Amino acid sequence: LLCLPLSPRVCSNSCPLMLPNHLILCLSLLLLPSFTATSLLANYSYLCQPVDYSWSKLGMRMASVCWWCFFSKAVELLDTGVPVAYHLPAPVYHHGTTLFNWRAGVKHVSGGQAFFVGMLSSLVHVFMHLYYGLRHLTVLQLGQFVAIAAHSSYNLFAECSFPNSLLALFFNFYQQTYLRSKRKKAA
Repeated sequence: LLCLPLSPRVCSNSCPLMLPNHLILCLSLLLLPSFTATSLLANYSYLCQPVDYSWSKLGMRMASVCWWCFFSKAVELLDTGVPVAYHLPAPVYHHGTTLFNWRAGVKHVSGGQAFFVGMLSSLVHVFMHLYYGLRHLTVLQLGQFVAIAAHSSYNLFAECSFPNSLLALFFNFYQQTYLRSKRKKAA
């Protein structure tokens, strides 16, 4: 109940999918500003940027950002592997090839035009995995409500010196938030 799939087609009890989702989101949130700041500081051209083979500080910084982007592609491949285990269609070709392309890019042409591809990829992954994370938050909130309601209802059947009013408050909240909104939508 408290797990979010990376793909909307994956059943909601697939906890192994949460970790790659959050890891890819965190990596993308770090990569995007790193690509952007380094490219701006180094006056990179967004149309045609030759590779900087020097040992300059900004050249090495861009090479480092590209290496972390390569690492994120390995995590994305893991993200692809779990849905495949569930026999679900997944972008296997895309994630499989990007891992090898980024490996070659990091080894031979770190920086250069590759920075723009990594920056754009990071931007897309931020939005995509943030969306999946927000879905997870909704599921977590519903799970929290169920857990609190179940825990609070224990007071109705056991001798506990805790007031039963907490259960009534949560039931009232649920009724106003979820049941009334469904009735309004149906009307």
